[in-house]
Amino acid sequence: MTELEQSAFVTGGSGFIGGRLVQRLVADGWTVRALARSDQAAARVEALGAEAVHGDLDSGAALRAGAHGCAYAFHAAAHLGASGDWKAFEHVNVDGTRNALAACRDAEVRRFVHVGTEAALMAGEPLIEVDERAPLRPDSRSPYSATKARAEIAVLAASEEGVFETVAIRPRFVWGAGDTTLLPVIVGQVRAGRFAWIGGGRNRTSTTHVDNVVEGLLAGARRGRPGNAYFVLDDGGPVVFRDFLSDLLRTQGVEPPTRSVPTAAARLIMEVGERLPLPGEPPVPRFTFWVASQDCILDDSKAREQLGYRPAKSRDEGFAEMRGTLRDVVATGV
Repeated sequence: MTELEQSAFVTGGSGFIGGRLVQRLVADGWTVRALARSDQAAARVEALGAEAVHGDLDSGAALRAGAHGCAYAFHAAAHLGASGDWKAFEHVNVDGTRNALAACRDAEVRRFVHVGTEAALMAGEPLIEVDERAPLRPDSRSPYSATKARAEIAVLAASEEGVFETVAIRPRFVWGAGDTTLLPVIVGQVRAGRFAWIGGGRNRTSTTHVDNVVEGLLAGARRGRPGNAYFVLDDGGPVVFRDFLSDLLRTQGVEPPTRSVPTAAARLIMEVGERLPLPGEPPVPRFTFWVASQDCILDDSKAREQLGYRPAKSRDEGFAEMRGTLRDVVATGV
């Protein structure tokens, strides 16, 4: 690649996936700029080797300045959560994505790579042997699912071959060392006695180590077909949710809980919690119920065939790397 071809603008670069992506790009010799909405985020991306661009997804000027002169843009910024204010999800995930698309097109970025998610297909039914032909669900009752679906629809619709090409990469259940969001929360719930398996936790799920997400993003940038989406997953097929999460907890020295709630009871708690909203997060958010009780088995054959995608890290390697890495974080209750 030429110097121009190895230049990238990253949103969400201080986060879990975005941070690992910045680290990989810099290690591979890329010139990287990263959007930073706070001094803390700027310090984080600069420590990883990127040039911080101060601003957020509402700032067209900052987005254009960050993207100017870059061949690629990677959009990893998102509003995460199992529940919350629909307007907040809409503002970041939909409006923010559209702003990033417009700015990157204005800046003449060649390829826009979007960090998608299987959640964009979730609307209450299990996903079994699903590939990219399954429809996105902007009608989902989960704010995260619905807004990520709408964001991806905008991304893929914006693609114009040879002018401004867009690709979406969809991981599932992202995990690995450096996770300061999902696993620390679960560890905190287990330690507080507030975690229970739903239906025994025997549902099956595909997974994607964070390094494999990055591998997929780079493959999509280089070889993705414009206007296409791709699942990227770990080797080894689906795992039993309870077994996998238990292994993750043990890397932190936390013994998995044994308490289980019948699926029907958990569903009732979810529905009552939605009808009678209480302060704070619902006891069982709808999205949490889906993830913790329903099969999500995906097929990444398309990425392997069209992108040449191959996972960079095995599950065993990922677990070995994680042992003890988050204990300082979870010990504080973060």
